Amino acid sequence: MTVPSDQSVKLPSSRPPETRHNTVFLIESVMVEQNHLQNKLIKLLRRDNIELWKPPYTTEDNEEEKSDLKGLSDKYAAEVGFNVTQVEAALDDIRLSAIRRGKGNEAYKETGIATLYIALPKDCKKNILEMQLDIKTTDLMIKINEEFGLGIEMKLIFKGKELKVDKTLAEQNVKHNSKIMVLKLESKSKIIEEEKQNQMLKRSQKGFQILSNRDESMDPETTPYLEIADQKGNPIKFPSEEKKALIMAIGLHEKGRAFLKKKDYPMALCFLLQADEKFNVCHSNLLESVDNYAVLQLDIVWCYRALEQMSLLEDAKARLQKAEDAFLKCYGKDRERLVQIKGNSRGEEVLFLRLYLLQGLLSYIEGNENAAAEKLSKVQNLHMQLCIDSSKIAELMNLGYTEQEARLGLRACDGNVNNAADHICQRREEKEAVRRKEREKRRKRMDDITSLTQLGYSRRNAAKALAKAGGDLNKAFQDLLDNYSPIAAENNNQRLNNNEMVTEEKINQVVSLGFNQDSAEAALRHANGNLESAIQLLLHYNGNLPENLKAVGATSSSTPEDTSISSEEPSSSSAGSPGNSEDDPMEADLIQEVLADIPEHEEDYLDLTLEEEEMVIEQLKSYLERRNQSTG
Repeated sequence: MTVPSDQSVKLPSSRPPETRHNTVFLIESVMVEQNHLQNKLIKLLRRDNIELWKPPYTTEDNEEEKSDLKGLSDKYAAEVGFNVTQVEAALDDIRLSAIRRGKGNEAYKETGIATLYIALPKDCKKNILEMQLDIKTTDLMIKINEEFGLGIEMKLIFKGKELKVDKTLAEQNVKHNSKIMVLKLESKSKIIEEEKQNQMLKRSQKGFQILSNRDESMDPETTPYLEIADQKGNPIKFPSEEKKALIMAIGLHEKGRAFLKKKDYPMALCFLLQADEKFNVCHSNLLESVDNYAVLQLDIVWCYRALEQMSLLEDAKARLQKAEDAFLKCYGKDRERLVQIKGNSRGEEVLFLRLYLLQGLLSYIEGNENAAAEKLSKVQNLHMQLCIDSSKIAELMNLGYTEQEARLGLRACDGNVNNAADHICQRREEKEAVRRKEREKRRKRMDDITSLTQLGYSRRNAAKALAKAGGDLNKAFQDLLDNYSPIAAENNNQRLNNNEMVTEEKINQVVSLGFNQDSAEAALRHANGNLESAIQLLLHYNGNLPENLKAVGATSSSTPEDTSISSEEPSSSSAGSPGNSEDDPMEADLIQEVLADIPEHEEDYLDLTLEEEEMVIEQLKSYLERRNQSTG
């Protein structure tokens, strides 16, 4: 157990005053209710085969026929649970939208001018633009600002991807009747300059690219690199190229999550969509072994909700389905794979709470109250199980544990404080065991690299060969013999004293195997007296050492450059080369910048306070209660 803290810890109540939700409800409820009503009416119109854009509901001049629309409103009001005035207004919106769509289709056929549906920020209504599709994204941004008087810096999102500013709409598969989301860039009420935001994104991409090109051949004490681990912190092995892509994707995801924590949803969404693009190039089997892809889909839809863009139903539904499928493959149907690794699956239940909650909200917007109520029931049950008493968190923090450890521990142990304390201690011990194993692995690797450098090879080539050989020292040595020429020692202190290590007895042993004395002595000097390595070296060259190896065997003060048979080594690192961060201070700063957003705790993504989720639960509950009262 950790020594208790001298000072008690007091936490704010996890249940703020009820009035806290009111502003959110006022902002979001109108949009949600309008979408809900329109979707329900569209289903009823399809059921009854009613076409509002035709007589008797619309005249030949496309004018509304009041009497017939009023009669239809009276008929449907009771079914949908809204008053006649609301239903009539919604039916007229549906009618006008259908007429505009029909006219737009005709105009597009005749003139090539497309209709675009622009989903503007939450303080604006959805609007329509008509234009050619051969214009660039930058021109569309200018048009949006001019037409709707926004004057904002923005990103444009189409089908879950950011539109590239230097490409035309047609090049990015934007078509007639496409829906485009406007992402208003702001942070703490100040507009972020787009160039600054782009620069931040580029720096993050470059930083993670550098990290993705590094591997265990680098010295972790001087050159940080990233490992992908399972839910208990044990490293997972992936093929090199797939690992690079996955590190890029996970890194950008973590950067987006850092902005999510700050509730800077526009910036978060920019990074999350970039991460989504990187994940999409990964092999599908690769994504089944990690839950990051599923969590990313949840995070993107959570941003849609916060930005009040839940009207993007198709993309949101598709992402939630991807998340559910990915969780099923990664965790197992009954979470059996998760239980096998961690011993329980209680911590991950917060992800399913958020999944069911978003699915319920989408079901309501679609007009499906039954599905929404079913999801809400699941969510409420999970919320009761996962909501933690703040006094228990404080009790564990008084014992010296962090708030994060306390919350995760209590969830894993059904709120039992003693069991949670034991669980946290066990998790700390397990993590320390993993760290010890990694330290031992690094120590052995460094020792093996030193052994190879004593044979005349540079540390860089020795490290690369050892990584390629999977840590097998003999295979690494063979790879060096096949592909690299050794170098002389940089100074006498870097090599062991050859005269002491190469004895007459060892020379005679090698000669007795059929090698001549000069080659035997040179090979032993090259191998610093290691008999096995000297024999391997002679066998590789059929007993006749090249002159450069014979020269290395002799004491020399020269330091020729290390040369590679397969390729020439760069002298300094770059974005596409592993490199050493100490060689480039700017690179080192960049690496530290991106590493700052990588959480230390491997379960950080499960550490949800559930305060935001509680607000959405109350919101969905109020929607369903109002509908029940209206139809009751």
